[in-house]
Amino acid sequence: MLSKKILCTLGLMMGANSIAYAGTNFTQLKTLNQTEFNRLAKDLNSAASYKAVTPAAATGLTGFDIGAEVSFTQLANSSVWQKAGADVSTLILPKLHVHKGLPFNLDIGASLSSVPNSDMKLMGFEARYALLEGNLALPAVAVRGAYSKLSGVSQLAFDSTNIELLVSKGFVMFTPYAGIGRVWGSVTPNVNGLQKASPTSSKVFAGVNANFGLMNLATELDRTGDNQTVSIKLGFRW
Repeated sequence: MLSKKILCTLGLMMGANSIAYAGTNFTQLKTLNQTEFNRLAKDLNSAASYKAVTPAAATGLTGFDIGAEVSFTQLANSSVWQKAGADVSTLILPKLHVHKGLPFNLDIGASLSSVPNSDMKLMGFEARYALLEGNLALPAVAVRGAYSKLSGVSQLAFDSTNIELLVSKGFVMFTPYAGIGRVWGSVTPNVNGLQKASPTSSKVFAGVNANFGLMNLATELDRTGDNQTVSIKLGFRW
């Protein structure tokens, strides 16, 4: 019953996502001045940078974490986005995630997002190393490196790199986690009159992973720069 409710909730959010996007292709990017473009770039760096929505503990050699996610980022400069032709105040990104455990406390992961009613596509990759595996007394501690790249938008190019430190501690079915990090972005306009922006933002995040056998639910709150993102991921983890 619980899993059915979760699936219905996620389905409603995915449906709302297709309505929320009137267009995010930046068709009027050339109308921005450099200051406005830099503000848009900071928002994009926060919203589109990689978000794993997973605890610090290594999944192990046979471990997998597979899920569908929706993230909601409130844009700090929505008026600039609207001027650029992206009529949206909350950037909603549906994603598919997969993480695979490797030997020596290593995990790798990837995500893919294709936004309805838009040409936007976003790919992300991560590598995570558990410095501490965690046990009944001690938390798991890990470092993560991640990369994201935007495609499908002819008016600009975007990619970002993350470095993060995170900690998690399991309690029966629930594993709270938190972390800090830094995000370096590169936003290159493909229109005359604007120059490349290279926003850099600090990030803090916290979440909880709930495992119900194979069914897994994770929620995360992320603050990158001036933007706040809420993410919900439903899937399978073992």
